[in-house]
Formats: sequence, structure tokens, C-alpha cells
Amino acid sequence: MNEEFDEEVERIKLKKLKEIIKAGGGKMERSYLELNDENFDAVVNSSNLLVVVDFWAPWCGPCIVMAPIFERLARKYKDKVLMAKMNVDENLEVPQRFNIYGIPTFIFIKNGKEVKRIIGAVRESELEAEILRWIK
Repeated sequence: MNEEFDEEVERIKLKKLKEIIKAGGGKMERSYLELNDENFDAVVNSSNLLVVVDFWAPWCGPCIVMAPIFERLARKYKDKVLMAKMNVDENLEVPQRFNIYGIPTFIFIKNGKEVKRIIGAVRESELEAEILRWIK
């Protein structure tokens, strides 16, 4: 495929993602951190809170479905949980270190160590129950 076509596809996907987030009751204001290979360790290791990282990609349908759910939970638990997202297309080192083979993958980190992993799209209640399990 040509480069212009790829860029147009990416613009369409981003527009659709924004529409889905708005339809889900979310705002484009972020209640989560965007992590990258450079800041991941510093952020995760400096937090005393439970850290939930959403490994995702903009072309991933299930990731798009999970985006408004993740945003709602990030707003709801903003004082108790550090919610973060990492784009696996833009960051290769950390996803490789965590053996991310399917997306979305949600990794729960407590005291710098992975305590839970959820792979794929799940119900909001399931993701929330896992958050509650680790913050109590």
C-alpha cells in the first residue's frame, strides 16, 4: 500500500476512536498517563499506588472498544490507582520485556512487580473488580 493511503487510514481510525470515546460518555481529557519506553520504569517504580497499564495500538479494534472503559475507570479511581496507556507501535522495548503478544493487555503492577495480567477486551465490571481486588 502507498504511504498516503496508510496516513488516511490512520486519520480515519483516530477520528473513529474519538467518536467512540465521546459516545461512551467520556471526554477527550485524559485521566491516565501516557507512558513510553523512556519514562515507564521511572513512573511505575516511583508510584506507591496500584499501576494499571493498558498496552494498546490505534489500529486494534478491541483496544478501541476498551478505551472508553479504561477512561471511565481512570476517572473513577484517579486517587487510588495510577492508570496508564502505552502504544505498542510507538514503544517496542517495554512491551517486549513484558512479553506482550496480544492487545489489549492490561498489566497490574504493585510495588514494582506484575501481580495480574488481563489479555483482550473484557467487561468493565471485570476490569473494575480486578482493580478493587488490588487496592484493598
